[in-house]
Amino acid sequence: MKIGIVCYPTFGGSGVLATELGKALADKGHLVHFITYQQPVRLDTFHPNIFYHEVAVPTYPLFDFPPYESALASTMVDIILNKELDLLHVHYAIPHASAAFMAQQIARSKGIEVPFITTLHGTDITLVGRDKTYEPVVTFSMNNSNAVTAVSENLKEETERHFDITQEIQVITNFVDLERFQYLDKEHFKKIIAPEGQKILAHVSNFRKVKRVQDAIEAFAKIRKEVPAKLLMIGDGPERVNMEQLCRDLGTCDDISFLGRQDKMEELLSIADLFLLPSEYESFGLAALEAMACRVPVISSNAGGIPEINIDGHTGFLSNVGDVNALAANSLKLLKDEKLLNEFKENALAHAKTFDIKYIIPQYEALYTKVLEEVKVA
Repeated sequence: MKIGIVCYPTFGGSGVLATELGKALADKGHLVHFITYQQPVRLDTFHPNIFYHEVAVPTYPLFDFPPYESALASTMVDIILNKELDLLHVHYAIPHASAAFMAQQIARSKGIEVPFITTLHGTDITLVGRDKTYEPVVTFSMNNSNAVTAVSENLKEETERHFDITQEIQVITNFVDLERFQYLDKEHFKKIIAPEGQKILAHVSNFRKVKRVQDAIEAFAKIRKEVPAKLLMIGDGPERVNMEQLCRDLGTCDDISFLGRQDKMEELLSIADLFLLPSEYESFGLAALEAMACRVPVISSNAGGIPEINIDGHTGFLSNVGDVNALAANSLKLLKDEKLLNEFKENALAHAKTFDIKYIIPQYEALYTKVLEEVKVA
């Protein structure tokens, strides 16, 4: 198949999943065309079946805000016509689904029928999409997609609860590439971070308010009073400056490292003993799944789709959003009991294996085939 993938090219979960999906499809012989405003961050190696098309948005004095959606739709049409795409798969509803609908209509006017599939990822539905400014367009775009998928049961339920959806939503969960995300022996690296054998905790996010990064730092301040520990803060975003100040206020700066965005996440996760995810909401929690694939138990909130990944009392522990004391107490349960910690590490890996990319890609391929057959019949 010739597949056009439209996504945000950033470190966020939707961009990561879309890129990894495209790479896996290319490995299976499909021709994959990425369409976005810059090269996706995880599209970092050459592959003969992968092509990247940049969406250029001209600037004119008339426009206070460059019309990206129109430029995106035009680029989609160009790729449809010149690369003979079979279908479009757009990730994150805003503005990709509406742009895909526009591109589909333009192609149809030229006698070419190209279906599009919309994959919902989270805040495109739970936050931005519910804003009255965008809701009518999001609802229309979903209902006029040839198929809609969601990355978790929770996100499907949220979408059906808050939108007037006539389209069936199929759950195809996020996945992890276990060939990449696996435990690596980085003992020498671990000794650099924790020279005295301290336990290492990790947090990965885009440092937005919804991630409640402050809860991870405040919980760590309580943990280190009872267990010698280090905290790795991986990622970057609008709350980073505030979080660095919080570390100073709590007197924990010597034991917390802000590492910024990192490409070799599997190496950092391999030296961690626990992964902290105190988010206010996660449609799935891909960062937690990647940690579990590296044998790292998860201490998290019970928000959104997280309980579908982190099984309470088995792969880690869940607590209510904002309950810093519970985050700390749950962490200490494992950090103070080496046998239990090792048991949870094995449980985390075993559960992560059920989300192996090799089980998920065939589900997308089957959906593509079904949609293309329906278009032919119509």
